[in-house]
Amino acid sequence: MTTMRALRLLADREVALVDAEPPPPPAPDEVQLRVRSVGLNHIDVWGFRGMAFAKRLYPLTVGAEAACEVVAAGADVTTLKPGDRVVPYSALTCGVCKACRRGRDNLCEDVRGVRGFHIDGFAQELTNHPARLAVPVPAGVDWHDAACVAVAYGTVEHMLFDNAALEPGETILVHAGGSGIGSIAIRIARSIGCTVITTVGSADKAAKAVALGADHVINYREDRFEGVVRKLTAKKGVDVVFEHTGADTWPGSLLCLKRGGRLVTCGATSGPIGSINLMQLFQQQYRIIGSFGAPLSALARGLERIASGVRPVIDTVYPLTAFRAGVDRLEHRDVFGKLLIDL
Repeated sequence: MTTMRALRLLADREVALVDAEPPPPPAPDEVQLRVRSVGLNHIDVWGFRGMAFAKRLYPLTVGAEAACEVVAAGADVTTLKPGDRVVPYSALTCGVCKACRRGRDNLCEDVRGVRGFHIDGFAQELTNHPARLAVPVPAGVDWHDAACVAVAYGTVEHMLFDNAALEPGETILVHAGGSGIGSIAIRIARSIGCTVITTVGSADKAAKAVALGADHVINYREDRFEGVVRKLTAKKGVDVVFEHTGADTWPGSLLCLKRGGRLVTCGATSGPIGSINLMQLFQQQYRIIGSFGAPLSALARGLERIASGVRPVIDTVYPLTAFRAGVDRLEHRDVFGKLLIDL
């Protein structure tokens, strides 16, 4: 291959499909990957807008989440071989700091950047990647489902179990049930026997959330969700709030928690500033947990969960040329489930 296709951000909000030079043979500790499918996420929206929170150089290949096939392995790689299917971990962690050694990769003390956000991402036909940061895909998991794992499914797995310690039989409020991570959270929580309450912004999304398995669906444009949740739980509140929308829902989310309840949050799409009544916090003994990304172990668990039948929700699969259309839909919340790009 003398050239390959790559989708590159040339400046803020300016993206183009270009012919690029393929990568060199992989280094001794790397694998060369053929990218099969790329998942779109809000991190792509932020990157597209220029909100990278760190210096970066243009042009920048987009795409932080992917499913890939190994086409070559470096001389020192013994765990992977050509033909293996993998999900590459998006953050280039150091692998040697205390957090990495303890399997808490998303707390790495020396990250070299997140692919597709700070450094070149996966929306290209071939790429090299550290072998230790590639998670094998189990049999029975297809390319599209695997392409949802590195950012979305792994994030939900980490939020629900590593952080919120969700247990069967508990009641959970999932905000934005039509989003990529919201739809995954509904499906996972239902699969372990939880009662799921979710919020959505339209009647169409409400019907889809019910079909997905949500026990109760609240259209937040028509009702105050906190009032409905209090009625549904006989004023006791929920065990867990799955929060990722930020300022607009923050006060109501706290009111929805039962005494000793847990709120786990990974996002702030409606704004990053929220207030809290400290007396409410300690008197009700709330546990508020911030969650960012996921460790490699959560990706592996997520892939096994998908293999068992708890699949992500796929909204639309686009060709490589339609990245802008997908980002526009994410910006306008015109989506139910995940958007993917096929290579």
